Amino acid sequence: MRLGLPKPGFSLPSSPTFIEVFVDCALEEAEKRDPKGLYKKARAGEIKNFTGIDDPYEAPEQPEIHLRTDQMSLEQEVDVIIDYLEQHGLLGA
Repeated sequence: MRLGLPKPGFSLPSSPTFIEVFVDCALEEAEKRDPKGLYKKARAGEIKNFTGIDDPYEAPEQPEIHLRTDQMSLEQEVDVIIDYLEQHGLLGA
């Protein structure tokens, strides 16, 4: 298991590539993690048009990378991203 950032000296390709990363978390877990209490305020009607509460959320249809932050550790998420970059020749030493 890889921990942290890629090794020193890594490089990205010269032409930019768009990679959609879906950072997904169950609504219940997002509410638990909310340090500012914004979800609570939205549920109380103090904040209008709050995504996931009274405004719809549309998940990406086909992201290249899908991370489930409520089911994966940070180290696992980093591994998924680095593995994807390596497999697609986007991360070189």
